[in-house]
Amino acid sequence: MSSIKIECVLPENCRCGESPVWEESSNSLLFVDIPAKKVCRWNSLTKQVQRVTVDAPVSSVALRQSGGYVATVGTKFCTLNWEDQSVVVLATVDKDKKNNRFNDGKVDPAGRYFAANRRSVYKLEKDEQIPDGMCIDAEGKLWVACYNGGRVIRLDPETGKRLQTVKLPVDKTTSCCFGGKDYSEMYVTCARDGMDSESLLRQPEAGGIFKITGLGVKGIAPYPYAG
Repeated sequence: MSSIKIECVLPENCRCGESPVWEESSNSLLFVDIPAKKVCRWNSLTKQVQRVTVDAPVSSVALRQSGGYVATVGTKFCTLNWEDQSVVVLATVDKDKKNNRFNDGKVDPAGRYFAANRRSVYKLEKDEQIPDGMCIDAEGKLWVACYNGGRVIRLDPETGKRLQTVKLPVDKTTSCCFGGKDYSEMYVTCARDGMDSESLLRQPEAGGIFKITGLGVKGIAPYPYAG
């Protein structure tokens, strides 16, 4: 296995970064900052980041097969046109619960966009803290970001056995995805909300976007929403 390298490629200071998605056509990483109500797109070639602000906490973003993106904004499924920054509501749930919101969302292999307010989680070892966002590699193994654990771990989904642990210099790791050339890089989002000033001094890159290389495994392209 090659040597693992971890670097903060974007010091975004996300309050709660989530839902990283690689867009191969633009060599860009999409992600959201939930409480800041922002969808962001970081170009890995130019190193520039663009941001679109929406009207409610945005918990996930995904590619759309017909172009543009889809996102879960509050309790709404929406389309997002990046060029004119327009948002169109596709569907709304829990209309009677105005303080509710989606927690996460992802597109399945059939092109369906799933989102939920509560999630089932894997039972992890005591020191892993809270399992959060996850992705699958080309070998069918599961990678899980551990919130308050400062790490991503690789699991065998059939046996539950932990195969690999990668520690990061920030505690509140929230999600992960593969991207880059041949999907050989891993991108990890994290949060800084809830950290006191002393913790932020110890972890100045909290809220940034991290890239991990040298994992020795590749990922798969994200599935686009078919609608």
